[in-house]
Amino acid sequence: MPKISDKGHSMPESPIRKLVPYAEAATKKGKKIYQLNIGQPDIKTPQVALDAVRNHNIEVLSYSHSAGFAEYRDKLAKYYTGKNIAVDGDDIIISTGGSEALMFAMGSIADTGDEIIIPEPFYANYNGFATASGVTIVPVESKIENNFALPPISEFEKLITPKTKAILICNPGNPTGYLYTQEEIKQLADVALKHDIFLVSDEVYREFTYDGAEHFSIMSLPELKNHAIMIDSVSKRYSMCGARIGCLVSKNKEVIQTAMKFAQARLSPPTFEQIASEAALDTPQSYFDEVIKEYTNRRNILIKGLNSIEGVKVAEPKGAFYCIAELPVESADDFARWLLEDFQLDNETIMVAPAAGFYSTPNTGLNQVRIAYVLKKENLERAIEILRAALKEYNK
Repeated sequence: MPKISDKGHSMPESPIRKLVPYAEAATKKGKKIYQLNIGQPDIKTPQVALDAVRNHNIEVLSYSHSAGFAEYRDKLAKYYTGKNIAVDGDDIIISTGGSEALMFAMGSIADTGDEIIIPEPFYANYNGFATASGVTIVPVESKIENNFALPPISEFEKLITPKTKAILICNPGNPTGYLYTQEEIKQLADVALKHDIFLVSDEVYREFTYDGAEHFSIMSLPELKNHAIMIDSVSKRYSMCGARIGCLVSKNKEVIQTAMKFAQARLSPPTFEQIASEAALDTPQSYFDEVIKEYTNRRNILIKGLNSIEGVKVAEPKGAFYCIAELPVESADDFARWLLEDFQLDNETIMVAPAAGFYSTPNTGLNQVRIAYVLKKENLERAIEILRAALKEYNK
């Protein structure tokens, strides 16, 4: 029998998707599941994007430029300019989802064994991208007690070595919902400049901010021209997760030239999805106003509900549509499986994502779960009642 690679063995499972077989088995038994485990919005995709694909007149479905269609990149640059991000189309490479953009970034700035510092908990697939790229993640732990705010800058500096190539943040954060302040971004920028490393920011949740708070991009700092790499995606902004269109953005010409070689190796991003994504840029502001209003209400319902359950501790998110909750259990992994296999309340249960997979430090976040508030109000309220009853029964 031929051997599987060490890299293959070390590739982590998704904590978001690894429970799917248990959910499928529960569904086959007729159990209804409220899915709080995955960031799949139920908001309708903008009609303008769907119509652009429906009304196309393409006769030959050909390759696009490896960096993506020029018209789309130029239009995307105008969108960014409106967000105080001064870039042009040549600073953008269209990717197959934000995931591919992150892979391009890691491949362009880090060699095998090099290190990238990331505040944890972080988007679980960063572990997978790092493994695939041969990169070592060096975590800096943020804590639920202060809503997962940026750890002290001194903690970052302690970890910087000759192998450190970048600091990577997600802003607003998945899985925490934390929104970095302008002052925190400037602190990170100072560290990147001082140590001559990259600052990479995953900003796919830019539009989702609450309580009057505003998103501040690393690309808004002119002094970071050669140090900043931004990752973006249409998935959440326009509720177009299935389109798999993202981008890498940088004013550093060498980064763009290098990432282009990775882009050329996979030929080009998909055509219909670029057409939809370009059209989505015409989505009116009223769409986002309604979406933010809806998510604010959902967040408030979820946080109030979680705080009403004895023994549950939760960080209040200021962005994205996730929160981390600490449960009165020893193993969130075991509890999440039990919810699907053994528990039901009137033949209904919930599915959550155990948070240990969002850390790279072993044995961390074992009693935490990530909850995505992507369900409508009534379903969120029901999910909270199911969680309340489940914890009571589980801890008997």
